[in-house]
Amino acid sequence: MQETQPSTLSSTPQSSTTPQSSTPVIDIAIRLALIAFLVYLAMRVFSPFLGLMVWAVVLAVALYPLNAKIASKVGGGHGRAATLLVFIVVLLIGVPTVLLGISFVDHMLSGYKALENGTLTIPPPNASVADWPVVGQQVYGAWQSASSNVSAFVTEHHEQLRGAARRAAATVGGGVKTVLAFIAAFIVAGVMLAYAHPGSESTRRIYGRIFGPKVGPDMHVLTVATIRSVATGVIGVAFIQSILLGVGFLIAGVPGAGILAVLVLVLGIAQVPAALIFVPALVWLWSSGDGSMVFNVVLTVYLVLSGLADNVLKPMLLGRGVAAPMPVVLLGALGGMMTSGLIGLFIGAVILAVAYQIFMAWVDTGESGSVEVPAETTGVESKSAE
Repeated sequence: MQETQPSTLSSTPQSSTTPQSSTPVIDIAIRLALIAFLVYLAMRVFSPFLGLMVWAVVLAVALYPLNAKIASKVGGGHGRAATLLVFIVVLLIGVPTVLLGISFVDHMLSGYKALENGTLTIPPPNASVADWPVVGQQVYGAWQSASSNVSAFVTEHHEQLRGAARRAAATVGGGVKTVLAFIAAFIVAGVMLAYAHPGSESTRRIYGRIFGPKVGPDMHVLTVATIRSVATGVIGVAFIQSILLGVGFLIAGVPGAGILAVLVLVLGIAQVPAALIFVPALVWLWSSGDGSMVFNVVLTVYLVLSGLADNVLKPMLLGRGVAAPMPVVLLGALGGMMTSGLIGLFIGAVILAVAYQIFMAWVDTGESGSVEVPAETTGVESKSAE
């Protein structure tokens, strides 16, 4: 009987052919890195349109109640109402804005060309300039020297004027960009209004994922209410008043009508009376204007009523008030203008006000985890926070 040999395979330890599982920490790090890289690429692609889209979202949220009223009157759903609303807004506000923008650009270009061609004329200073405190004599002397001999003044301050000319050219480009962005933002906002309901549901789901299913809906209502109160009660009033006064300045032939309209807008957001702008314009109208007596009287009445229009518009548009403190709104507007030009002036105030309201709501969240929406922002009901 042949003796069987023990199998060598059974005695040899079996080698493991399956790879060891990777460390969970490494898996999480790789996933986070891939997500961060994807977010970075998406932001690089989307960054040129970020300001425009934020502006369009603000306009869509602010105009939604009006769009809903139009839809209930004309029928045909939100799409037809949005088309009609955009057409009316562009016609009533967009056309004057484009005219003021053209005036602003034309004024800056004429000064730039006059400086480059050596045909720049500087009017002599008023004697009262010398009485200004601290710098009155220096300003009066430099102004008088520039007025009496422009060519010598340009030659002496060539580098400074050249730098100012470059900044003026950049300002002209920014003005053209702002006018085009203004029209584009209204068109994009109209598209958003046409799809308001699905957009609102998506936004609610996003807020629910970020803040939780209990706090998310309250945060959504708070954000919508803050956007509408700031956009209509502060920026909207200042914008309408600047358009009204700017049109008056254009009709009166006031030099730099577009620039004056921008100043009215900034002062309106800062809650400074527009009289600082339209009163000097009235003085110029009666002292240097070439219109008839009737023309001057009619324009004077129009400018005064436009300058006081905020007293009527604020109670109509502000509702119960802006929950965010006015310094927050002002800092947002000025900071946005410094970083993004005139577009930032509109969206900066809204962004900072919303951030402030969300932060304070988070701070004031009680143990129950619910967010208390401030009473001054409840002018917009939850069902209409689309």
